Amino acid sequence: MNNKNESVILLHGLARRKTSFLIMEKALTDAGYHTVNFGYPSRKSSISTLAEDAINSALKSIPDGNQVHFVTHSMGGILVRQYLSQFAIPMLGRVVMLGPPNQGSEVVDALRNVPGFKWFNGPAGLQLGTDKLSLLNKLGPANFDVGVIAGTRSVNLMLSRLLPFPNDGKVSVESTKLEGMKDHLCLPVTHTFMMMNPRVIKRVLTYLKFGHF
Repeated sequence: MNNKNESVILLHGLARRKTSFLIMEKALTDAGYHTVNFGYPSRKSSISTLAEDAINSALKSIPDGNQVHFVTHSMGGILVRQYLSQFAIPMLGRVVMLGPPNQGSEVVDALRNVPGFKWFNGPAGLQLGTDKLSLLNKLGPANFDVGVIAGTRSVNLMLSRLLPFPNDGKVSVESTKLEGMKDHLCLPVTHTFMMMNPRVIKRVLTYLKFGHF
């Protein structure tokens, strides 16, 4: 495949590193995309600060004239929503979000006051709740081309009990949905490992090329 005039920016989730996207990065590179697997300090700042700093930095690695796609995991998708609510990307292509807490996570609601939660998840983690005044409910519908993949399996049954079913152990399927999205797909994968799953990777490639899963 030849996608040399198209770039893909990968944005990992909260408390993860860019290494979580290494398998996805290789698949995209093998498919001909110029791929930027961008790591950012997800626990250090608010979502608005992380979004502006990370995406502006990642965009500097995009060749002039290239179309820019995004593939995100979890909070990475929220960074894209936040950024696009404030800034335009002239050559923006498609966005694929994996397990995004677009409507927040009840896990945050239940655990935000537990000792150690704020230390481990940082300022951004506290912004991922479901309350009506949360940042997530102020970002509005998508005005860009986005498809969402939700997981329906969990490796953490304790956290799953805090969420509506079905869920992926961190985010419910319902919460991944975003008004204005072009497509939505559920797969039997977990939140933690979905970005490494061959079925997920195949569907990501399909969406980037065709605009549907």
